[in-house]
Amino acid sequence: MRGIPAASLVIGIASSPTERRQLAHLLSGTEAVLIVSSVEQARQFMDVSARPSAAVMAWPVQIRHAEAVDDEGTPPPPGLSVDSDRRMLCWLDREIGLTPLEHDLLVCLVGTPGQLWTSDRLHLEVWGNERLGRGSDLHSVVRRVRRKLARLGASATIHAVRGVGFRLSLA
Repeated sequence: MRGIPAASLVIGIASSPTERRQLAHLLSGTEAVLIVSSVEQARQFMDVSARPSAAVMAWPVQIRHAEAVDDEGTPPPPGLSVDSDRRMLCWLDREIGLTPLEHDLLVCLVGTPGQLWTSDRLHLEVWGNERLGRGSDLHSVVRRVRRKLARLGASATIHAVRGVGFRLSLA
């Protein structure tokens, strides 16, 4: 393999669409970039690329984690957090698993407690596209997250502002 130049690949891990866009911007000058939403996806990719094949070379892989960025710099509520690596909602010493949509919704709401998120903005952040229809998809995810908050016994609740959007409130 002396005559073949070594290629490098940067795998960026960012859980929400906003973080993925920020990471893509940060790594825009990098030759080869793969951005995934979880450590598990990165591991799956590395398992596939490490298998011997005539068409696949083993690349030196560098993994960087994107930190959650809150525009207002507001810390999450005490005791309530979202573990993006494991996709878990944590309340004090209890935790519960989240689907990718639930995770992305909670990253928005937990990162800015009390802030009103419009349905359009949430849809753009969680699904990565414009909202179509009446928004029953967003309401379904909110309903599931409310149930999970209740199962954890969390004092945080998601309030709907009719015709506008949602906010996370701490009791």
